[in-house]
Amino acid sequence: MLRSFSAGYSTQPVIADLNVPLLPRGKITILLGPNGCGKSTLLRSLAGLNNADGEALLDGEDLMSLSFAERAQKVVFLPQSLPQGVHLHVLESIIVVLRASGGRDNAQGRAQILAILEQLGITHLALQYLDQLSGGQRQLVGLAQSLIRRPELLLLDEPLSALDLNYQFHVMDLVRRDTQAQNRVTIVVAHDINIALRHGDHVLMLKDGRLVASGAGDGDYCGA
Repeated sequence: MLRSFSAGYSTQPVIADLNVPLLPRGKITILLGPNGCGKSTLLRSLAGLNNADGEALLDGEDLMSLSFAERAQKVVFLPQSLPQGVHLHVLESIIVVLRASGGRDNAQGRAQILAILEQLGITHLALQYLDQLSGGQRQLVGLAQSLIRRPELLLLDEPLSALDLNYQFHVMDLVRRDTQAQNRVTIVVAHDINIALRHGDHVLMLKDGRLVASGAGDGDYCGA
């Protein structure tokens, strides 16, 4: 739930006085809107990567009151692409993320990693270097890194942009199953209205940093 939430940059506010109702756990919310309307800024701000004011409530706890480290234990943000120039094997990179989030690099941890790689169809990439992968492959690795952390709030910024159509459906089905299994709140930025209708339990539409419509993923929208 967002209350009077504003965010942006030092000289350029992007989101102003945004109010969003409670987003239920175990559901996917699709965030739609034209370029520059504040979708990425909203996700980055929820993750603590941008300056923001107001309240961002998760189970009654205001994320804005948490330190960056505390917020990182609850919230995971996946940008559109991973940082360039990271010369690690795919498997190594996910192990690093697992350790950083408090997980253990033991037999159980390795089994969880391999299960996610298999579900994403990228087990064959485990020993390849990140900086040698295609854009789509890097997106899938980023998603694997995000899922292994088991966040309470998962923020995905256009995670399908470099994937072909069949893989988009596969990935969103996996995200849905994992969201339900972990009973988390998941927000996905998308441009394709068909993705919203097919995979979103709830849809929010932004324009000029404001909520202009919301509704169920069946296309039954109402003005905000």
